[in-house]
Amino acid sequence: MLEPLRQGLPPLDPAAVSDAASCALPARYEAVREARRFTRRTLDQWDMGDRFDDVCLVVSELVTNALRHGLPANSACVSGREPPVRLHLMRWTERLVCAVRDPSHDSPVARETDDFSAESGRGLFLVDSFSDSWGWHPLAGALDGKVVWALFRLPRAGSLPNGE
Repeated sequence: MLEPLRQGLPPLDPAAVSDAASCALPARYEAVREARRFTRRTLDQWDMGDRFDDVCLVVSELVTNALRHGLPANSACVSGREPPVRLHLMRWTERLVCAVRDPSHDSPVARETDDFSAESGRGLFLVDSFSDSWGWHPLAGALDGKVVWALFRLPRAGSLPNGE
């Protein structure tokens, strides 16, 4: 099931973008809490607080993976430089995308494990389980590294979540 690695975002019409927000995150694990707060505020502003639990879990996993696997060992943030990890939230009419940028060129690797009591190693499994799709792509041009993204489908305006 965990096969979407190295896929670009599915086709999304840029003209249909409703909202976008992003925040820079420092190279420390407290950044995961900052990312959750940013996600809460953003989803509340977009009147999407009902999606917070699933989106926040995915954001937490993506940011944790970026901090754990996407940063060089000596990644202390140098004064005056942009923080190495950035969270982007983008909302289209029927889709929400969470994307996390980090400076690594290494592809995300989903671990195969049957030990569901382990305290780590299930991040991409959770991303796969709670989002509708996910993937990653390398950055080009002036930006270096990669973006790992997760997509959530949103109900159409006027339709109820259970399809009634």
